[in-house]
Amino acid sequence: MTQLNRKGRAETTVTAANTAAALGSGSLPVFATPALAALMEQAAVDALALAEGETSVGVRLDIAHTAPTPVGLKVWAEAEVTGGEGRHLTFRVSAADERGPVGTARHERVVVRAADFLAKARARAGA
Repeated sequence: MTQLNRKGRAETTVTAANTAAALGSGSLPVFATPALAALMEQAAVDALALAEGETSVGVRLDIAHTAPTPVGLKVWAEAEVTGGEGRHLTFRVSAADERGPVGTARHERVVVRAADFLAKARARAGA
């Protein structure tokens, strides 16, 4: 099944736990860039329709975090599959809060067999 043009969305509310101050990416009580990155990846994952036993892993995220979102506001990300070659997929992602745009990204994911990927991870751990 082709993934091209599929769309996904993820949403959260900014709390003290996902601020820059809490995550160590800054000192202010605003939505952290690492939290925005995770939200963008969640939106991309939501866009995919994968076969049983498959999952996807993020391999690149080029993000611009362009506006602060304070505690209490909702923030969301929307992703669209814009290209693909074999197991490699690219996404365009935008993010906004209740006041307007807060970021954009270009994201890449690779579709993998979950069991094979976990076996590689265990081998790296020496297990």
